[in-house]
Amino acid sequence: MNQFEGNQLIDVAVIGGGAAGFFAAIHAKTASNRVVIFEKSNKFLSKVKISGGGRCNVTNATFDIDELAKNYPRGEKQLRKAFHQFNAKSTIDWFESRGVMLKTYPDNCIFPLANDSQVIIDCFLKEVSDKKIELKSQSSIQSIEKQDNCFVITSNNESVIAKKVIVTTGGQPKISGLSWLENIGLTIIHPVPSLFTFNMPKNPICELMGNVVEKTTVKIEGTKLVGRGPLLITHWGMSGPAILQLSAWGARILEEKKYQFAVFVNWLDMCKENELRDFLEKQKKEQGEKYLRNANPFPITNKIWTFLLNKYELPENIRWKDLEKKSINKLVTALLFDRYTVSGKTTFKEEFVTAGGVSLSEIDFSTMESKKVRGLYFAGEVLDIDGITGGFNFQAAWTTGYIAGINSSKQN
Repeated sequence: MNQFEGNQLIDVAVIGGGAAGFFAAIHAKTASNRVVIFEKSNKFLSKVKISGGGRCNVTNATFDIDELAKNYPRGEKQLRKAFHQFNAKSTIDWFESRGVMLKTYPDNCIFPLANDSQVIIDCFLKEVSDKKIELKSQSSIQSIEKQDNCFVITSNNESVIAKKVIVTTGGQPKISGLSWLENIGLTIIHPVPSLFTFNMPKNPICELMGNVVEKTTVKIEGTKLVGRGPLLITHWGMSGPAILQLSAWGARILEEKKYQFAVFVNWLDMCKENELRDFLEKQKKEQGEKYLRNANPFPITNKIWTFLLNKYELPENIRWKDLEKKSINKLVTALLFDRYTVSGKTTFKEEFVTAGGVSLSEIDFSTMESKKVRGLYFAGEVLDIDGITGGFNFQAAWTTGYIAGINSSKQN
C-alpha cells in the first residue's frame, strides 16, 4: 500500500473502498491527477465479494430508464435523471469491454458469466493498478473539514489534504456512523434496515423450510404494500423476492410497527377469487374420486398443499367431488388470503441495505455534488437511495459513482 508523506495534496480523495468507491475513483482518475481510495477495513470490495451468494448480481436487464427507476423505493425521481448519463446498458458495455462477460437470467438479473464475484473484483483491481490509483486500507475517517478550496481529512492515523472528496461509505446501520457528515452541515435521514426477511417464531410453516413457490403476491395487513415474486420458506419464517420487495418498500412503515405485523399470502400470484372458485368447480368434476390430499392441481409444492389443508381443517379423507360450499370457502381463504403473524426481522449481516443516509434534496444529481459543500461528492448507499433485490443497488452504485467520478475530476 502507498504511504503518504505529510500533507501531500490529493486531487480526489474517495472515502470508502466498495463498489461505488472504486467506480468513482476509476472515473475520477485522469492522466495528471492523484486519486486515493481510503477504506476503514483491511479489505477492499468486501461486499462485492459476498454479494449474490458470491456471484455478484451486477445489474438488471431493465433497459427502459423510467422502468429502471421504478425499482427504487427511495431515489426513484433523482435516479431517473441520473440514468440518462449511465444506466444498465452502460454497465454491461463497461464490464464487457474489459473482458468481463455477463449473463442475463430469466428473472432479468445479470451476473458474470463466470458466476464468481472475484472476476468483478479482479477487473476493478486491474483498473486501479493500470490507472495508478492509490489504495489505503485500515484508514477510518474521523472528520473532514473545508478549508479555503480544499478539504482536511483526518483519519485514525493521519491527516491529508484533498481538492475534492467523494464519499462512498455505504449504508450505515446506525446514525452514529454518519455523524461525521452531520458535523459538516449535511442533513442525514435516519437509517433503517431495508432488505430483510420476515420472522415467524414457532409458526408450523417453518417446518417446510426450503420450499419455494415461484409466483406469489404478499400484502401487509392494514397497508397498501404489495410484493410479488418467488417466496421461500425458511427455518425462521419467509424470504425470497416477494418478501424482500415488501421490506424495501415498507422499510419505514415496518420500523414504525417495530416489526410486529401480519401478512396475507396469495399462493396463486394474482389469481382472483371468482377465477379460483370457477377453477375449483371444474376440479370437482375432473378430479372426482381423488382425495384432496393426493391431487394438488396448483403450482405450489405438495408439502405446502398438505400444510394448507391441515391449517384450514380440511379432512384427509375428503374427495374432490364431495367438496361443499364451506370447504370451497376454506380453500379460497387458504390459497388467496392465507394470513401469518410476523414478529421481527432477519437482516443479511454482511450485505445489509439501509433506507436513509445523506438527504437527496441536498445533492445535485447531474454531478453528485453537495449543494451545501462545494467540492464534496457522494455515490452509492451512503445516500438515501436503495433498490429492491435484483441488481438494482449495484446499478445505483455504478451510476452515482460514474457521475461523481467524472465531475470531481473537472477543474473549477
